[in-house]
Amino acid sequence: MTSSTPETHPADGHALIRVRGARVNNLKDVSVEIPKRRLTVFTGVSGSGKSSLVFATIAAESQRLINETYSAFLQGFMPSLARPEVDLLDGLTTAIIVDQERMGANPRSTVGTATDANAMLRILFSRLGEPHIGPPTAFAFNVPTRVASGVMKTEKGQTEKTTVVREAVYQGGMCPRCEGMGAINDIDLTALYDATKSLAEGALTVPGYSMDGWYGRIFAGAGLPMDKPVGEFSAKELDKLLHAEPTKIKVEGINLTYEGVITKLQKTTLTKDVESMQPHVRRFVERAVTFTTCPVCEGTRLSREALSSRVAGRNIAELCAMQISDLAAWLRDLDEPSVGPLLTGLQHLLDSFVEIGLGYLSLDRASGTLSGGESQRTKMIRHLGSSLTDVTYVFDEPTIGLHPHDIERMNQLLRQLRDKGNTVLVVEHKPETIAIADHVVDLGPGAGTAGGEITFEGDVEGLRASDTVTGRHLDDRARLKDRLRTRTGVIEVRGARRHNLRDVDVDVPLGVLCVVTGVAGSGKSSLVHGNLAHREGVVVVDQGAIRGSRRSNPATYTGLLEPIRKAFAKANGVKPALFSSNSEGACPACNGAGVIFTELGIMNTVESACEECEGRRFQASVLGHTLGGANIAEVLAMSVAQAEAFFADGEARTPAAHRVLERLRDVGLGYLTLGQPLSTLSGGERQRIKLASQMAEKGEVYVLDEPTTGLHLADVENLLGLLDRLVDSGRSVVVIEHHQAVMAHADWIVDLGPGAGHDGGRVVFEGTPAELVADRSTLTGRHLAAYVG
Repeated sequence: MTSSTPETHPADGHALIRVRGARVNNLKDVSVEIPKRRLTVFTGVSGSGKSSLVFATIAAESQRLINETYSAFLQGFMPSLARPEVDLLDGLTTAIIVDQERMGANPRSTVGTATDANAMLRILFSRLGEPHIGPPTAFAFNVPTRVASGVMKTEKGQTEKTTVVREAVYQGGMCPRCEGMGAINDIDLTALYDATKSLAEGALTVPGYSMDGWYGRIFAGAGLPMDKPVGEFSAKELDKLLHAEPTKIKVEGINLTYEGVITKLQKTTLTKDVESMQPHVRRFVERAVTFTTCPVCEGTRLSREALSSRVAGRNIAELCAMQISDLAAWLRDLDEPSVGPLLTGLQHLLDSFVEIGLGYLSLDRASGTLSGGESQRTKMIRHLGSSLTDVTYVFDEPTIGLHPHDIERMNQLLRQLRDKGNTVLVVEHKPETIAIADHVVDLGPGAGTAGGEITFEGDVEGLRASDTVTGRHLDDRARLKDRLRTRTGVIEVRGARRHNLRDVDVDVPLGVLCVVTGVAGSGKSSLVHGNLAHREGVVVVDQGAIRGSRRSNPATYTGLLEPIRKAFAKANGVKPALFSSNSEGACPACNGAGVIFTELGIMNTVESACEECEGRRFQASVLGHTLGGANIAEVLAMSVAQAEAFFADGEARTPAAHRVLERLRDVGLGYLTLGQPLSTLSGGERQRIKLASQMAEKGEVYVLDEPTTGLHLADVENLLGLLDRLVDSGRSVVVIEHHQAVMAHADWIVDLGPGAGHDGGRVVFEGTPAELVADRSTLTGRHLAAYVG
């Protein structure tokens, strides 16, 4: 008897995601087939087109197609997504994107509010709390208590019912003194104004208050003496200048609002997170404002009523301040069948934190203080233990900010997601994660216009044997240095107690390359940022995102455009403002944007090149002015490397511009074009632009926070060369880093640990890399020993 093989079902023939002719950003007609239900890693140098293919093409189209399933009414409230430039996308599944974007730096947002853990705890306290004080909102530090009196009317059918309400209390949990911020601010008046000057002479030192524009007219229109020194103001005049409530006034026939300087600052600047401010505003706030813990709620953000209610002897603030791993253990001992489902959900959420390696956080930690890696893993928590399958998970360098010890756990999570039947797409540089891929897609060969092509597809062994940049560098291993530099002095840190540090005493050597290591959450950032960052002569290059619209580009961000505009103005005898596409030189048709946007309601907004300036952003008359044979639009179209040669000598020689371009080349950005919008740069490129611009600051000590973030294996060598040049020029460099190549290259290592959270916060090793490898008593020592072989 013969057995016939059953025919394969048509539904089983869709095992691939097929991309044909992708042209987003720098992709050059890329076609690729990605296996579903497998782990695919995308590699290539920073700027080679990985994110353009994975995020801007595959994930973006998946999200757009899902949005189109909603009604036109709902789509009106959603971000309008344009279809990526691609000929064919086939076999897509629902995409869940877990990117590197830092979590919102809203000062009211904490780890608990961002992950719904606080919402569950509030329900728990509203049901079990003794004494009972009200609904869940009574424990919310973002909800104020409201009291209402008056007449309430309710219409039902033909009848109308009138109720007189006396003192109806809607209980909120916000501390009334600090408005749920946990801190109150005191403003130093000497930092707001110079008492010896008058307003007309520019007495106000607050950013943005220039008396040349509308502010001068508003202050005069409000009746303030403009020519009298502020120090001679009467008490009433000073109060009006600083504390006046918003008042309607008329200036030159125009209705305007006048309010006191401090009143306006409290409403605008001081409600924002300090980290998210522009550098000059941030410097002003750090100089003028002191934040002190609120004396009423003692920093818990909550009202007295909310703090009085307890469950098993603890109030909600005490639970939020506990380390999450301890809170999970406390919850296990809580036996309350009446809220069983709630406890199960909360327990699962807290266990996910521990499983993903974030058990050292607490729920009251402000979300703006999380690093990029911590933010990414916090977002991953939602997807752990999810019952969804056949979903495409898209990760952007999930190993950022992870110690080699933690990378193994992350690999385990990626495998778990795949083994449940999901497609996992990962953009990654770390060889430990590339090694677990089922399929690898390598992009290159270079970055920017030199990239955007597929240079390899296949398995990891094939990549290793291939002659691509990634293949050649995959097995790179750094050697310990033979000759170490000798220190020229030390910065003493004594009794450091910030966050989880336990009275740490350490000497940070000067004149050498010092690397601070330890598992995520061991206290590295607390030690360095808390004890070194604010000292005189210390320049900090942190991981904070750089903010930039599509009008900002490398030339504007680094201050390069300033000397270029002056050079053009001098050569042509005109004003520098003409050479700015955001100022007088802008094309009037597109306002200097280079493109015209046509809004089509719920359909995609159409973006077309401006016909008048042909996308060059400047008026035709401005383009008639040249420097060294090139006009301003042609200069902005040059790459950093071309511009460096252009401004080095000859008629266009501009030393100030040349210095900035040299720094951009030093950090490996020679391929970027000067006018490329910042919004199109990858995470690694933004970090290095920031590094290049901050290297200009005159400092004796440079503190770098994970400078290898987003760097390809081949670029790590360039970075080590840059760090060496900094130290050899007489500077001291302190680097917080997990990359073993940087550790091996150090002159001195400070290792924190042994674990994370309250298991860390101690210095477990100080010495040279060779001593650390020989010692092998710490996690870092064991991983570094394995790395250098």
